[in-house]
Amino acid sequence: MGKASFLHSPKKPDHSLCTPSEVNPLFPSSSKMPPRFPTINPKSLHYLVTILSICLHLTQLINSRTIRTVNSPSHLSDDSSITYLWPLPSEFTSGNETLAVDPELSISLSGNGASSVIVREAFARYKTLIFKHVGGSKLGGTSNSDYDVRKVTVIVHSDDEELQLGVDESYTLLVGKNNGLSIICEVAIEANTVYGALRGLETFSQLCGFDYGTKTVQIYKAPWFIKDKPRFEFRGLLLDTSRHYYPIDIIKQIIESMSYAKLNVLHWHIIDEQSFPLEVPAYPKLWKGAYTKWERYTVEDASEIVNFAKMRGINVMAEIDVPGHAESWGTGYPDLWPSSSCREPLDVSKKFTFEVLSGILQDMRDIFPFELFHLGGDEVNTDCWKYTPSVKQWLQERNMTEKDAYQYFVIKAQEIAISKNWTPVNWEETFNTFAEKLNPKTVVHNWLGPGVCPKAVAQGFKCIYSNQGVWYLDHLDVTWDGFYNAEPLEGITDSVKQKLVIGGEVCMWSETADPSNVQQTIWPRAAAAAERLWTSKEAAPISNTSATALTRLHYFRCLLTRRGVQASPVTNMYARNPPYGPGSCYDQ
Repeated sequence: MGKASFLHSPKKPDHSLCTPSEVNPLFPSSSKMPPRFPTINPKSLHYLVTILSICLHLTQLINSRTIRTVNSPSHLSDDSSITYLWPLPSEFTSGNETLAVDPELSISLSGNGASSVIVREAFARYKTLIFKHVGGSKLGGTSNSDYDVRKVTVIVHSDDEELQLGVDESYTLLVGKNNGLSIICEVAIEANTVYGALRGLETFSQLCGFDYGTKTVQIYKAPWFIKDKPRFEFRGLLLDTSRHYYPIDIIKQIIESMSYAKLNVLHWHIIDEQSFPLEVPAYPKLWKGAYTKWERYTVEDASEIVNFAKMRGINVMAEIDVPGHAESWGTGYPDLWPSSSCREPLDVSKKFTFEVLSGILQDMRDIFPFELFHLGGDEVNTDCWKYTPSVKQWLQERNMTEKDAYQYFVIKAQEIAISKNWTPVNWEETFNTFAEKLNPKTVVHNWLGPGVCPKAVAQGFKCIYSNQGVWYLDHLDVTWDGFYNAEPLEGITDSVKQKLVIGGEVCMWSETADPSNVQQTIWPRAAAAAERLWTSKEAAPISNTSATALTRLHYFRCLLTRRGVQASPVTNMYARNPPYGPGSCYDQ
């Protein structure tokens, strides 16, 4: 099919359906496959804004609506210099009109992805959020024609719903009035993939606000034209379920909240030395390492989480951290310990160790389709290897030091993962210790401090930025602006090397977090990093921190709380503290 259009002929308006047009000044038709990001004629933006302004002015003169703002909107919507969207789109223009949204808002889905369940279910979720107060009922005496926005038209060019690293998440969003004069279809979202459409729906939902005077949902500052795409392809949140167990409903709540900030990777740190909660059919005794029999994840649980995340455009990257951080493995299989007094790292000298590792990776391959798999490799203290007679003899027979054995274990684990069609991710210690031995496919995961990604990309490795000084959520003394001011590129200026920094993630280690406080620890600071990962530096420079970012983050935090996310006050000096006293959500 040819590329669909937002526009229809103004000579024969059909307000029940926006039909594709062969001649489109915004999106020129092409017989080729659509580009990764919708191609827009440079002259079209000015053309669109001019036409919309004229149409809206004429509308005011010709046709007055019955629904209008009775009371002035809050002070937040009065400031025309601030755009209350988070993360901020790459490009946008807005006007000064207020539109009323029909509580019976419908969706029209077209293009090759017209049958997408992912988009239809997302629309249903967002409709529930948008009309939380309205409850689907109309204001007395009103009809559909009394509303400015009655339908969302979504055009998805591809029917491919595979979710992998680098999937196209770009979209364009237009919001205006359709009253017989407008050339656009009220709300129109165009995307190459369903995942771009999801991001567009999130942005649209943030444009909608409930007005307590009219008891209607309204869109301020219309008409809107937004052209948006992510700065980085990997925008992650690590969740540690070993130090404390999180029920699957809590994990789903976290995934849902991630989608609001356009994060797209849940790094699931499932297993660590404290507990092994995941079922592994090939080695069923492994989850004896769980804290209790009630704190476990079945294969079905894990698959349910992966599928839930996919419906929200979020990949799940699993991690098993080897050879250190693995004491819990030996609860079910003690032979994985070098000895009863040396339980970590795993026994490098035994074939059984790597058989179990291979079995785990094979079973997890059936659950986690994401191409990246995290193999850990950090904080490996090899001292007890040299004091364990069997391991010491194994080392001597091979003329290896403990450091050599650490390298041997990591490289062998990488080989197993690659044989199962995974790209290995390792914490930075592996790169710092034996970079020249790592598989060239390795993604280096920074955490210890700054300066690692520049070194990694200089040697041709891809890198994920998670500098603990600014992006560790369990560091409660790092304030929101510490997260916001961080720069994943760390001064990397070469464009080729910049592309090797695939993104970054904030890390929610759970030594001092559990279901009672995890959301308060994650939000809103994770959102500060999310904008740094989504929005271009030009659109959201660090220099705007004190000017507008704080005000917008206040607004987003309150949006999260309205959506049921237990987000902490923004400006606390110590994260997840409750408010210091009475006050507005928008001032805390």
